[in-house]
Amino acid sequence: MSVLDIYAGKKAFKRIQQQGFSADLFDYILGASGGPKWFILAGLDRFIFAEFFANRHKPIQAIGSSAGAFRMACFAQDDPLAAINRLADRYSHTVYSDRPNSKEITEKGNALLEFVLGDDGAQQILKNKIVKAHFVVAKCKGLTKFSSKSLQMTGLAMSAGANFFNRKYLSHFYQRYIFSSPNSHLEINDPYQMGCTTVSLKQNNLKDALMASGSIPIIINGVKNIAGASKGVYRDGGLIDYHFDLSFGPSDGLILYPHFYSKVIPGWFDKSLKNRLAHSSSYDNVVMLVPSDEFIYNLPFHKIPDRKDFETMPSTQRISYWQEVIGKSNQLADVFQIMCQNNDFLHSIKHL
Repeated sequence: MSVLDIYAGKKAFKRIQQQGFSADLFDYILGASGGPKWFILAGLDRFIFAEFFANRHKPIQAIGSSAGAFRMACFAQDDPLAAINRLADRYSHTVYSDRPNSKEITEKGNALLEFVLGDDGAQQILKNKIVKAHFVVAKCKGLTKFSSKSLQMTGLAMSAGANFFNRKYLSHFYQRYIFSSPNSHLEINDPYQMGCTTVSLKQNNLKDALMASGSIPIIINGVKNIAGASKGVYRDGGLIDYHFDLSFGPSDGLILYPHFYSKVIPGWFDKSLKNRLAHSSSYDNVVMLVPSDEFIYNLPFHKIPDRKDFETMPSTQRISYWQEVIGKSNQLADVFQIMCQNNDFLHSIKHL
């Protein structure tokens, strides 16, 4: 059975042809939004964070939005394996009341981050000289900045309408913020020319920035007035950068992107727009690791987890299903590890 699909952009494929495949090729790693979809990548994260990049001497920029930001926060801790295991275990065992409100879900989210970061995880992230974490957040400009569900719904509908005509119009409703590790150098190139405000991560804003990156409108309360950033309400980074349509600099190293889909959806509002695809230029330097369709079909329910599982499954069934997926995700890591050891990539790589 095919387990893992590997895709590469034009420049990435050429680099691998010339130099082989090694951890030193990569200067960036991406983590997408997607909530529980991430469980299918848990095994890959364990290997990539703890082994593939274990002996690295030059900085790597770890960029994530929402669940991807949580993962990058694990990568940047002193023991990334323990951190990613904490995230997988606590997140997969989360249980809500029958009809949870945003207050309850927000409290559970904050408790999750407290558990994942522990007593000094934030300080470890800030002091890490190799793994430079970057959390993508959307500052709300329109009606989505209000706590009222009806106003948020109206704001989301207006955002979707503007995005339908042109993705760049999202800049009228949201402003991209990136909260970045100290002394890190990251350049963002957006083909839609939506701006980016960079704020340095500090002890007094790291947890708030991380929570804001995963604050889904209506479902989770936005984070207000994050230290070091302008006053306002900050929400899920996936609103703008769901799966990313960006290129990065200043380094010309490759981008490693473990992802749950072979298709990339630029922003959250693009999910229903079948023709809204990422620019090929944004993926020239990308190597994407994706569970194969055959592998996914052999999972319980023939799918990867998603947030709807909270609504459609009893807690005991959902937790059992998610735990099984997390266990099976190790198969992806096993295949990738063998390929790395044998440097046996070229015949397996598909073109993005």
